[in-house]
Amino acid sequence: MRTEGLKPAESAPTVVSVLIPRSLKTEYAVQPLGVDVPRPRFSWVVEAPGYGATQAAYQVLVASAPELLTPERADVWDSGRVESARTFGIAYDGPAAARTRYHWTVRLWPTDDAADGAGDEGGVWAEPSWFETGLLAEGFGNAQWIGGVTDSAPLLRRAFTVDGTVRRARLYASGLGYADLRLNGSAVSDAVLDPGFTAYDHTVLYGTQDVTALLAAGDNVVGAELGRGFFGLTSVNVWRWHDTPWTADPRLIARLVIEYDDGRVDEVVTDETWRITGGPTLSDSLYLGETYDARRALPGWDAAGFDDSSWAPTQVVEAPRGTLKAQAHEPIRVIETVDPVEVTEVRPGVWIADFGRTVAGWTRLTVTAEAGTTISLTHGETVADGNVVARNVHVDGDRIQRDEYIAAGTGVETWEPRFSYKGFRYVQLEGAPAQLEMRVVNSDVASATTFESSQAPYEQFERAMRRTILSNLHGIPTDTPYFEKNGWTGDAQVGAPTMLATLDLARFFTKWLGDIRDSQADSGQLPVIVPTSGWGFTDLSPATEWPTVYPFLLREMYRWYGDDRLLREHWDSLTRYLAWELGRVEDGLSVSVLGDWLPPGFGDGPAPEDRRLTGTAYLYRALVVAAEIGSLIGEPNDFRKAAAELADGLNRAFLDRDAGCYRSAQDPDYRQTSNAVPLAFGIVPDDMVSRVAAGLAADVEARGFHLNTGCLGVGVLLPVLTKYGYGEVATKVALQRSYPSWGYWFDLGADTMWEKWEDDSRSRNHYFQGTVVQWIFENVAGLRVIDAGGERIVVRPDARDEVDAASIRTETIRGRVTVSWQQTGRVLSLDVQVPVGTTAEVHVPSARASDVDAVPQSFAGSPSYDEGYTVYTVGAGKWSFTSRSAS
Repeated sequence: MRTEGLKPAESAPTVVSVLIPRSLKTEYAVQPLGVDVPRPRFSWVVEAPGYGATQAAYQVLVASAPELLTPERADVWDSGRVESARTFGIAYDGPAAARTRYHWTVRLWPTDDAADGAGDEGGVWAEPSWFETGLLAEGFGNAQWIGGVTDSAPLLRRAFTVDGTVRRARLYASGLGYADLRLNGSAVSDAVLDPGFTAYDHTVLYGTQDVTALLAAGDNVVGAELGRGFFGLTSVNVWRWHDTPWTADPRLIARLVIEYDDGRVDEVVTDETWRITGGPTLSDSLYLGETYDARRALPGWDAAGFDDSSWAPTQVVEAPRGTLKAQAHEPIRVIETVDPVEVTEVRPGVWIADFGRTVAGWTRLTVTAEAGTTISLTHGETVADGNVVARNVHVDGDRIQRDEYIAAGTGVETWEPRFSYKGFRYVQLEGAPAQLEMRVVNSDVASATTFESSQAPYEQFERAMRRTILSNLHGIPTDTPYFEKNGWTGDAQVGAPTMLATLDLARFFTKWLGDIRDSQADSGQLPVIVPTSGWGFTDLSPATEWPTVYPFLLREMYRWYGDDRLLREHWDSLTRYLAWELGRVEDGLSVSVLGDWLPPGFGDGPAPEDRRLTGTAYLYRALVVAAEIGSLIGEPNDFRKAAAELADGLNRAFLDRDAGCYRSAQDPDYRQTSNAVPLAFGIVPDDMVSRVAAGLAADVEARGFHLNTGCLGVGVLLPVLTKYGYGEVATKVALQRSYPSWGYWFDLGADTMWEKWEDDSRSRNHYFQGTVVQWIFENVAGLRVIDAGGERIVVRPDARDEVDAASIRTETIRGRVTVSWQQTGRVLSLDVQVPVGTTAEVHVPSARASDVDAVPQSFAGSPSYDEGYTVYTVGAGKWSFTSRSAS
């Protein structure tokens, strides 16, 4: 049975239910400030008792105040009753003024005869929510970009007066590369490394902060300290971030809007009346770290009453070329503070702190030292020869990931950096004894999934992959927080399914897809890193397996969130990119220079096989998903025809029908990726599928159940083996403890996923080899989200060898899905929770359909039987199944 083509159940009975809308969001966010979308989209989750409940209609009200949210009083917009089962992507169709808060609610009608009458009042109204627009077309008004020449990170300030009772105050600001914004001595938010990194010649993000509570009657001060980030990076590096189309010194634009109770509106904007000076942060670099001289600190500089007469007036500076847009994705925050598990004095005056986990972030220092004492903090993921290892051959200089603090000598001093982050587990402290704390820092995205299993390594892998993904979320999906901090497209290509299954990345990936579009060349080509300085169009490029993430990620966003607007917004850029890729096809094949990166035993580069094989396969998949996107949004295209031609070319060039495998002239031996990828992507001719799959399983077994895949093959190997009946082989690979394997890493002390299979892996916080977790979620726990924001799911735990129990809970855009199973002998219990709006096809392991009991049977309907599974199609509700003959 092929689950990809499932249709929602038509015969399952339904029950009249009260539908309760909860978890109201606007543009995927709860009560967002600064929405710049003219027609923001609403969503909600439907709760309902019983079984089989469905939504037949909804009504949305929008008003200027929550007390006006009734059909009779709503003064902004009333959708009326809309006959639709849709619970997300509901576009607001009322007026949208800049800087305005709109309150909204929704009620629902269930699908039943009683709800069809025109006089029916529908269900209960949801607890009201709201969204607040940003600057929209109004922009920054009279505000100008300001800056000035300073010998260190600049401090900027502006005094102003508040002369009444403030009803509301908002600060709209963008400081490049980063801005630590202050108002009356306090931070305006808990965001760090803000605003988000973009291609600044196309897009510049601004933040919106509610600062009402920070204002005081009388004298006030707004200020900012600016860091360099990727906007003004000066550290010379191979990716040329120090020499981009936008590279410039830090600058700020801000607009503070103060609304009084009496109706007056005052504004404080950036202009020449602001004051500027160099502050105590002597240098900051994302790669090298920061130097802070506490003797230069200016206490109270960001508060009223400070004398700034010695400061210089700011200068109006050139604006970045990018368009200012409201930042819609989650900010980066300090997520957790961790004490070291051990601090060792390795030699006199040198200490190494082990924090027991590998993360992205920085160290908070507390020290008492004489004035002028320099305390250095060197961050790294490993220790060798009594030193924390901090090397980066791609960046000039011998100071890598090192912060320096120069003490003021004023007693107990506490400091932490604000304009750089590091990848580390260990910190080497020199200069004076001190207290150290790890600050875990990443994009503050919500968890979507929890997983448990009786097989401890599976839980260990899931926790490690989650930590690794989070460590690489800093406004963009990076490859490693230690070395590059670059948005490698290939890493996201292989990691996206696991990432989306683990975390709520709707806003995060929407932003990064915009970065991809911004990075596109006039020719249609995309680089291998996004954003880019211009590097990656000819450097390690073209590499088809990398930028083909563009259509694949768009399709994945539709699978998880049903986001068809995103598909439409990117269609033109997507088709230009694919036209460029097709234009360079030679002899039916796509040329690629990267291939199956970092397989075991081949050093620090690509796999030895002909990289046209994987390049062509990934272009084939890109064309197939682009054709699906075109069909979804009504855009005719010929991508399926082009995909079929590529499949023919790949099979002619690399399929050895006599041997029953794919191979190239460069192969030193059998290459698992070369066979797993065509199987996974549906390229193998039907008459050869079983032979190719059998050959793959035989090779894995011949290697003692070891893989020989790099980053492209690792994520598809186990799912392919399981799909074609070799689940036991897949399990033995997953639970392998000797090299190369995940178990090998963890026996060496790993707590995250590594870049390489070898024990000398350069990066130890790199998610692209950790995609075994997708197989754990989909095959061990058995949950597969099929399409359209979880409209269809398949429950099929078909990798149960060596496992007695597993459970997964996922928060989809439609609501919570849970799958939990436990097996004792041949008796298997399977519990499934399905949200309203989702249809689940549940495959219960069994020898015969008669051996399975379903509760409640009256709503489960009549099952079918398919190759060892009794199959039920069910709608919303909590279902329990018991099999007496699970093998």
